[in-house]
Amino acid sequence: MQFNSQVIVHAVKESVGEMEGRAFSSTTFHCEVDLKENGAGRSIGRVTRPFKLGDHKEFDKWAHLGSSLPIQAEAVFEMTAAREDGTALKLVSIKPVSRAAAPQQAAVKA
Repeated sequence: MQFNSQVIVHAVKESVGEMEGRAFSSTTFHCEVDLKENGAGRSIGRVTRPFKLGDHKEFDKWAHLGSSLPIQAEAVFEMTAAREDGTALKLVSIKPVSRAAAPQQAAVKA
């Protein structure tokens, strides 16, 4: 099942190379998610989780946004059954949300 979601992207990482004779190429998006409570204790706050998408060339679409991070983005995820009683999330697509120009503030008179 696919669904759209607004996410906050904190970092984007390109990976390309070869290891033990096997080539690899990917782009990893580090997106903000809620920190899940577990049996070991309570939690509050948000953390980032890595999601891989495409090859290393995907990074080029985001490189110009480096100084703007974190940035809001529209993502499409695919949710599938995984293991027993679990689900897996796969990032299918992601694009930055267009930012409207900031309104000009009126000069404050002293």
